[in-house]
Amino acid sequence: MPVKRTGPKKTAPKKTAAKKATPKKRAAKKPYQPKVTPELRARARRILDRLEQAQPDWGPTLEFSDPLELLVATILAAQAQDERVNEVTRTVVFPKYRTAADYVAVQSAVLERDLKPTGFFRQKTKAVKGAALGIVERFGGEVPRDMDGLTSLRGVGRKTASIVLANAFGVPAVAVDRHVARVAGRLGLSRQADPDKIEQDLRAVFPEKEWVKATWNLVLHGRRICNPTPKCPECPVIDLCPYPRKTKAVSSVSRATLRAPRGRAAVRR
Repeated sequence: MPVKRTGPKKTAPKKTAAKKATPKKRAAKKPYQPKVTPELRARARRILDRLEQAQPDWGPTLEFSDPLELLVATILAAQAQDERVNEVTRTVVFPKYRTAADYVAVQSAVLERDLKPTGFFRQKTKAVKGAALGIVERFGGEVPRDMDGLTSLRGVGRKTASIVLANAFGVPAVAVDRHVARVAGRLGLSRQADPDKIEQDLRAVFPEKEWVKATWNLVLHGRRICNPTPKCPECPVIDLCPYPRKTKAVSSVSRATLRAPRGRAAVRR
């Protein structure tokens, strides 16, 4: 029988493990730094002076007698007129609920009924009860006096916390609501859309001692004059405003045309 030759046993080449690509570390984002010029600060100073003269009643528009009441009222003011909130808190809420523990103890259905006139009452009930529970469990029943403590409560963001700090505790703060954001953008005090960055811009533009005054003057100006469709002819700072789409005064002839019934207007054509 033929003898089979035997040679060195061939071994399959070892597969080398593919080297895992090490993920590149993303560079940490640099914190936002406002860019403020001396010219901008000077213009902001003139704007605030004029707004203060035009609005001598500037200040909190929600009624309260202690930090807890202001905190609750500010939560209720979301998507609601301050006048309506004041009516509800004055007649129903504040006489009935005196402490944070009172809000925790009440049944949700009962609190929902009391808050219903302010709108979005189910969400507001959860926010108020959640904030009150945090105050009771973590702060001994007292509203915290710092930003971190306030924003740790359910339903409390930086805007609400800033309002409470500034107006209940006298801590300088800037609160950015939709009015402040709109007015700050149109006046060129901030080019940002993010409320936190707008807040940083305004804190850099105005001196710390003017933060509360600036907040309320921008709020009231946004409510009364600088609406989504602004009343530019009535604006006390129109010459300091770079907003490119200023509205013009409606002439008496235009007013008569606007008031005329559709039928009569059609006949005139």
